[in-house]
Amino acid sequence: MKNNNPLKLKIMEIPDWPKPGINFKDISPLLGDKKSFSAMINEFAKLHSGQKIDKIVGIDARGFLLAAALAYKLKTGLVLIRKKGKLPPKTISEEYALEYGSNTIEMHEDSILPGEKILVIDDVLATGGTMKASVNMVKKLKGKIIGIDFLIELEYLKGKKALKGYKINSLVKYG
Repeated sequence: MKNNNPLKLKIMEIPDWPKPGINFKDISPLLGDKKSFSAMINEFAKLHSGQKIDKIVGIDARGFLLAAALAYKLKTGLVLIRKKGKLPPKTISEEYALEYGSNTIEMHEDSILPGEKILVIDDVLATGGTMKASVNMVKKLKGKIIGIDFLIELEYLKGKKALKGYKINSLVKYG
């Protein structure tokens, strides 16, 4: 889809939230519009037409919404990556850097079997830290990443640099 696409028109930009200088991209209007939500999932599905995908991994929390709908559409399994402490044991974890400090995400250690073909999806690609940590966990479990999808890519933050070597799709881009 092009940068001036119908999906982008449904994303509300909220200046200076959650703090001054941040221009938050609110996908709630897109999710709330049945035609736009359906168009978004169909667009993701078209990107993977004919591919064998065993599981789709969704990242806490908005990535869950995209991953669940796409997994249903593509008839795959669904794996959740959560913030630390939200999943019962046994989990694996990965820490990643934030602008001020760090964060840790987890997934069940038996959620991906060696050799399974995995698509990872999240709502926004910013600096790439969360996705890179997610990719590292999939690799620890010996899953084969066939692609990484985002609804939104903030190109000016250059998050693709953290994900070199992977096929990355973004439906909406902000330069």
